[in-house]
Amino acid sequence: MTAAIIILTSLALIFGLALGYAAIRFRLEGNPVADQIEALLPQTQCAQCGYPGCRPYAEAIAADEVDINRCPPGGEAGIKQLADLLGKEPIPLDADAGIEKALPEVAIIHEDICIGCTKCIQACPVDAILGAAKKMHTIIAAECTGCELCIPPCPVDCIDMIPVSIDLSNWQSDKPVPITTISKQLSSADNAGEAVA
Repeated sequence: MTAAIIILTSLALIFGLALGYAAIRFRLEGNPVADQIEALLPQTQCAQCGYPGCRPYAEAIAADEVDINRCPPGGEAGIKQLADLLGKEPIPLDADAGIEKALPEVAIIHEDICIGCTKCIQACPVDAILGAAKKMHTIIAAECTGCELCIPPCPVDCIDMIPVSIDLSNWQSDKPVPITTISKQLSSADNAGEAVA
């Protein structure tokens, strides 16, 4: 009886160590597809897609629970990038999620109207608002993603959205087009030229 207990305990210890080693050695950090999707999203954390931020939306897309067309800040270009990544056809932006804006926007607080209620600070998902209770608040424009989540809770309507002027300090080029896309476009253009001739 004692020998059986010793053998079973030894086996449990060996299998436990083997499982512990395997868990450490073969551990995967997150979902790699969700990571790639999240990298394509604009990181505004605006929740217009119906999820509390870009990461939950990326995970839902990776799990095929939601379409790729629910991100207004990413717009049609973002939908195309997601479609290319996932091997799907691009679809139009879902109007229920919102509309794509021509220029990015940032919030501004009319500081002479602000009463210091801190409701906008609590609503900001990226901590772009500075202020304290019963003190004037202000926006850190470089941190503001233009999500507009600070506007509804403001009791005195002292927050407005203004377009960001594009200059050399904040201009960003689009991501480069993959070479496979360029070669497909060239071959389709050549085929169209042959059909015309």
